[in-house]
Amino acid sequence: MPEIAQGPQDASRSAPTRTEHDLLGDREVPQAAYWGIHTLRAVENFPITGTTLATCPDLIRALAAIKQAAALANRELGLLDGTRCAAIVAACEEVRAGALHDQFVVDLIQGGAGTSTNMNANEVIANRALEILGHERGAYGHLHPNEHVNMGQSTNDVYPTALKIAGIGAIRRLVAAMSDLRGSFAGKAAEFADVLKMGRTQLQDAVPMTLGQEFGTYARMLAEDEARLGEAELLIREINMGATAIGTGITAHPLYAALVRERLAEITGIPLVTAEDLVEATQDCGAFVQVSGVLKRVAVKLSKTCNDLRLLSSGPRAGFGEINLPARQAGSSIMPGKVNPVIPEVVNQVAFEVIGNDVTISFAAEAGQLQLNAFEPVIAYSLFRSFAHLEAACRTLDRHCVRGITANRERLRAGVEQSIGIVTALNPYIGYRNATAVALEAHATGRGVYELVLEKGLMAREQLDAVLQPDRLTRPQALDPAIAQAIAAA
Repeated sequence: MPEIAQGPQDASRSAPTRTEHDLLGDREVPQAAYWGIHTLRAVENFPITGTTLATCPDLIRALAAIKQAAALANRELGLLDGTRCAAIVAACEEVRAGALHDQFVVDLIQGGAGTSTNMNANEVIANRALEILGHERGAYGHLHPNEHVNMGQSTNDVYPTALKIAGIGAIRRLVAAMSDLRGSFAGKAAEFADVLKMGRTQLQDAVPMTLGQEFGTYARMLAEDEARLGEAELLIREINMGATAIGTGITAHPLYAALVRERLAEITGIPLVTAEDLVEATQDCGAFVQVSGVLKRVAVKLSKTCNDLRLLSSGPRAGFGEINLPARQAGSSIMPGKVNPVIPEVVNQVAFEVIGNDVTISFAAEAGQLQLNAFEPVIAYSLFRSFAHLEAACRTLDRHCVRGITANRERLRAGVEQSIGIVTALNPYIGYRNATAVALEAHATGRGVYELVLEKGLMAREQLDAVLQPDRLTRPQALDPAIAQAIAAA
């Protein structure tokens, strides 16, 4: 395995160094490092979040796939010799397999529209390729980070393409986590299919439903958002490789764009397409806005679900107390026996973060000027945090909460029997005026709707029992003409 090196800020002053040169002059770089002078300056310039490229392996793998595809395309076009191409490809395959990720030390948020990220990738791949060729790191006369690894490319087509490829991997993992969570909600929907309860609108008793129907909606909402994420993936399969600086393709071979897209699709297994207008595609961040908007949608709906779980489990004595969430930890340092809904609470907080990230991405996309958006790094930072945290939130909610939920069946049934809301089911038979009068009296006296309807002679007991069957209360039912006629005759 390649030797592991420390980051610039941790390198010992006594450690061996090599001299590298850029347009600003010479700098000493640790000899053990695979990164070079451009990365060194970026680390010094952008001590912003402490979150480096190494924390985003999807992005590193995407960058390596792009460099590999570019080398292959340039070799086929006769622009890169076979020896250098083979070394670059070998280095890229190692990085894609997980090697040298610790060498990607630049902060995710950086100035320069992602140039430092691209330079970091060029230098790491170049220095590993030099080793493969039998040369020392930094011996760029044999193989150069910009001239060979970056051949036919610009940060302005490499970086957004890498974000999209990495985003597709993140989408697929998030969808898998959502699918598992959806399966758990669907399982609870089946388990609670026979549990009658009161539905509520505006936190007031409405009409009866089953707890299974309530949990089924949570599964359905997730399924809808899985489909929206699939649509978002289709959108970000469009890339601008071959655009180079602003979309005109300057310095790239006329056949390069099509060829690099073909090779990149083969490497990643993603059916990528080249944008019809590369000038437009290089400056437009609309695809990232769209993806972030879908993530916000997922977050909002997931948070609403968690709000419901917290409310339905509130109590245990003085709240709704309709369901029980698994007890995960002590809930108070002062109140013995208190258990809080900590899993839904943490998911709520992830949702708040994702909503905030969407605002950041919107502002960054809007702030682009002319032929380039310089703020894609903060888009990347925000987008990948949203992906990672939503995926973790779905996994946590599934494993530590939903699978262990139980129902308080007796309390739910009692709530239906005591609710004034069941009078709605009688409205077609006894009329709105009578139903309203019964509801008002039940509310004023605390008596049940059932006994008041019988007392007033509005329906016979067998008629009332037939209408108030659970299967009739929880799904569309045509008016029973026999019951209606009997009531009218009476």
